[in-house]
Amino acid sequence: MRTRTDKLTPSQIVTITVLAASASIALVSELMMGVALPTIMDELQISASTGQWLTTVYALTLAIIIPTTGFILRRFRLRSVFAVSMGLFTLGTAIGAAAPGFELLLAGRVVQALGTGVLVPLLVTTAFGMVAPSRRSQMMALVTAVTGVAPAFAPAFSGIVMAQLSWRWLFIIVLPLAAVALIVGALNIPNPDAESNATFDIASLGLAALGFGALVYGLSAVGESAGHGIPVSFWIAVPLGALGVAAFILRQLNLQRRSTPLLDLRVFTRRAFTMSIIQFGFIVAGAFSLSVLLPLVLQEALDLGVFETGLFMVPGGLTIVLGSVIAGKLYPRVGARPLMITGAVIVAAGWWFMSTVDQGTPVGVVLATFIIICAGQALAWTPIFTLALGSLPEELHAHGSAALNTTQQLVGAVGLAVLVGIFTAASSGTGPEATVIGAQTAFTAGGIIALGGLIASLFVPSRSNQRMQESATV
Repeated sequence: MRTRTDKLTPSQIVTITVLAASASIALVSELMMGVALPTIMDELQISASTGQWLTTVYALTLAIIIPTTGFILRRFRLRSVFAVSMGLFTLGTAIGAAAPGFELLLAGRVVQALGTGVLVPLLVTTAFGMVAPSRRSQMMALVTAVTGVAPAFAPAFSGIVMAQLSWRWLFIIVLPLAAVALIVGALNIPNPDAESNATFDIASLGLAALGFGALVYGLSAVGESAGHGIPVSFWIAVPLGALGVAAFILRQLNLQRRSTPLLDLRVFTRRAFTMSIIQFGFIVAGAFSLSVLLPLVLQEALDLGVFETGLFMVPGGLTIVLGSVIAGKLYPRVGARPLMITGAVIVAAGWWFMSTVDQGTPVGVVLATFIIICAGQALAWTPIFTLALGSLPEELHAHGSAALNTTQQLVGAVGLAVLVGIFTAASSGTGPEATVIGAQTAFTAGGIIALGGLIASLFVPSRSNQRMQESATV
């Protein structure tokens, strides 16, 4: 068992800084393609359905890789995992920068995603394991800030670059940053022995690829067709994916009895973990949807341009950073439950107010509401991560992180499909009026989803029970 102190060593500070920077770079790269797609499609002379694969294939690769990270982080050494993951991301970025056509650009995105899928769980597990329980909330505040600011910063970054330069510069600018992070990490991150020598179960990987990949593909197809109906691929891929996920779960339960599972489902036997991940799912379902629906409203109903819409999202990311810091400092004093309930109330109130937005609503009011929702998310996310992982024994931390990040990808896609489907069904025709009607209906549904998160937060263990669970797992 590792020895933890309240004060981080210089080596630990370097390690966490490099991992946080690497995860931030990777997440921005994941999300920067949306603004650039029209230009890329025009330059490479490809259709919209073909161009969308530059974002879809990224999500598919993450959906397959993330469930395996619990095994990877315990089976291989820390520095080795980082070097391979960041190396793959850097290689994929270089391929994207030099790609002469769509096929190689798509390959570069796949290679990027292979690295990205490991980097965030690596940051979560390493940061959480390095510090004493009294500092864990601050580490999880860092994780929340990293994962929260990227969706807000990426569209603005992409918009600024695309306004002045070619789409290749999205990769060219990121490439040296990724290379520096790779070199610094490879030279400074410690390389302790692996915690497990278990063999890799190929069947589990195949089932994860079929189940999670098909689910995310089918659900993302709905999100990409916002305002244009539900595609046929949804009705084929989602049932196939559900069967694959069910088979994956049965395989993991079987492996738990006689070997080492790819994703250890014992994490769900802890009430604090299970209730935390349920609330996390409700909040993430709304957050993913809002990042798609709100730009639609801003551009179609409130006449904002693409670049202005990108800048509109930036204050939300900054709010998540600030809210995460506040939540990290409050957690040791008040515990998880009050913060999770407060955050859920704020998020629900923001969604319900957003359902009243129409063409006459000032942009400043919409921005204030968006900031309020982001503040609620930040207050809830930090204690969710801290409580969820703190309730697990050390040997399950990596699997808990994998479960949280898998939930983020899968439930985010589900929420997006549901709310975009509602938006499409409610929008009778085209134009600003139809957009407003569809958005108000979808935002109302988002408020109901947010209430689900509030209800889940009420079942989080009390502070005394949290302390008993955390002390038992240190």
